[in-house]
Amino acid sequence: MYFISLVVLSATVLSAPTSTPFKFPTPDGFPNPSPAQLAEIQKGAGGTLSNAFLPASLKSNAITALELLSNNELFEVAFFTELLTNITTDVPGYEAASTAPLDRAYLTKAISAIVNQEELHSIGANAILAGAKQAPIEPCQYDFPVSNFKEAILLAQTVTDIALGTVPVVQSLFASNGGEEIRNVPLLGSILGQEGEQDGFFRYVQGKTPSAAPFLTGGSLSFAFTALHDYIVPDSCPKPLSSIDLPKFVPLNVVTKASAKNMTLVYTVDGPVDCERQSIVYLSGQNSPLAVPISCPVHAEGGLTWFKADFPFESGFANGLTIAAVVTSTENLSSADAVAEATVYGPGLIEVN
Repeated sequence: MYFISLVVLSATVLSAPTSTPFKFPTPDGFPNPSPAQLAEIQKGAGGTLSNAFLPASLKSNAITALELLSNNELFEVAFFTELLTNITTDVPGYEAASTAPLDRAYLTKAISAIVNQEELHSIGANAILAGAKQAPIEPCQYDFPVSNFKEAILLAQTVTDIALGTVPVVQSLFASNGGEEIRNVPLLGSILGQEGEQDGFFRYVQGKTPSAAPFLTGGSLSFAFTALHDYIVPDSCPKPLSSIDLPKFVPLNVVTKASAKNMTLVYTVDGPVDCERQSIVYLSGQNSPLAVPISCPVHAEGGLTWFKADFPFESGFANGLTIAAVVTSTENLSSADAVAEATVYGPGLIEVN
């Protein structure tokens, strides 16, 4: 009875608002701005594209990482452009009453700068690919599961949290694989800092402490790649996402809203769950992955498998993003990469203030 009732109660959690897909180009000519348009983008961004070193060749794993980053930057441009348009045109849910007590002029200026900065991130990532004779990433069509300013800012925080956990993985990869891309590690560090600045803004807008925790949650390229699919219209990418050499996992849906306390969370997946041989693993802060048993029995209902697992926040979890995954093990795993390699369903994205 508990699970059957929960199916009805959580229907709004699992369904996403529908909207007209976002399509490029933008009014400022992105992703292929003219020199004059690029000058305006740089002015709005508060700085120019880097004119530093571009590698003439890239290792295969660096190409994969850059293709992921470029796709993600395009998504971010689309998302923040749509958010800015919704605010400036007073779309219901984004009008002055919905953004109060924020100053509208300040909010518009801030989001506009983020749009321009993300445009330069995208152009820069594609420039590195092109410099190594790799095809640049072209934009897809995008759809965002938000219908008001509050939802949009929370999503902005979540996707930026994912980026903050992904860019260090790319830095480590660039630094360790012996290729020319090692010289772009500082460039990625500058992007990481910029993303942290904007994440603090998103948290401030929600009334949260601007900096979530002393050590932010890491991740894996595979988790970021899987999460990106949630916002891309299927079959809309000129270069199919399937051509990127990363696995896409079956999603793990977090039904229960988590709080900063020990509690039980309900999850759903589209597929079978073995509560005796599989477990939930949490990545939180820079702590080692923590495996938690899945409660038996699980329950199949409405085409989904529903199950519960403890969320032991007080065991040392960080504020901000925690990543959950169902893995083919009941033992603690050594790293985020090991978790990704063992993942069956994921990532489940859990935001706790």
